[in-house]
Amino acid sequence: MLDLVAPDLPDELGEPLTREDYKRDFRERRSAIRDGESWKLERLQHFEETNDDSREALRQGDWPAVLRLFEAERDALVRRARDEIARGAVFHRIRVVEEPLTPYVQWELHWLRLSAECGHSIRVLPASAVAAVEGDALLPELNLLDSRVLYRVLYTDAGQPDGAIRFTDPSTVTNWAKYLRELYGGAEDIQAYFDRAVADLPPPPAA
Repeated sequence: MLDLVAPDLPDELGEPLTREDYKRDFRERRSAIRDGESWKLERLQHFEETNDDSREALRQGDWPAVLRLFEAERDALVRRARDEIARGAVFHRIRVVEEPLTPYVQWELHWLRLSAECGHSIRVLPASAVAAVEGDALLPELNLLDSRVLYRVLYTDAGQPDGAIRFTDPSTVTNWAKYLRELYGGAEDIQAYFDRAVADLPPPPAA
């Protein structure tokens, strides 16, 4: 168990962004990074992805289609990883998982394992490792870019994207960068986790 207390993240220190403003701001800032680390923390166990054919295949219960669509993205994933490495802009991803896995998380772990095969930096953290410090509130969904800007990504109760809150206060961003680095250090390589806990599972139900 990780005995790490998460830093404070009061909404009033940040700036609310609509979904479209967040997407635009995130894309512009991420593409501009040179020689800087970034971090993503995923905690929720179900999301409603939009405009994603493989996610729609999961909704339809078509698991073979899910896997075919994932594999079709392999070359694009390799190109993206090489571009990040060339720019010195590695994006580290931490996926918190609860077991038994939800259909969504099982679907996503197949995607993350493929992404790691293609050169992306991804680790898995069991929810039990952070249970003691979460209390009544789960860790937030976060993207942190280049130790300069932190986004708390918002979702509706149904798991649909709902904008973000952007934080640029240096102490807030620095504290969370340190915290996410420590979480990542205590997490398990995605391939090792996948081989142990996911590879032999039957296809998930439609979700």
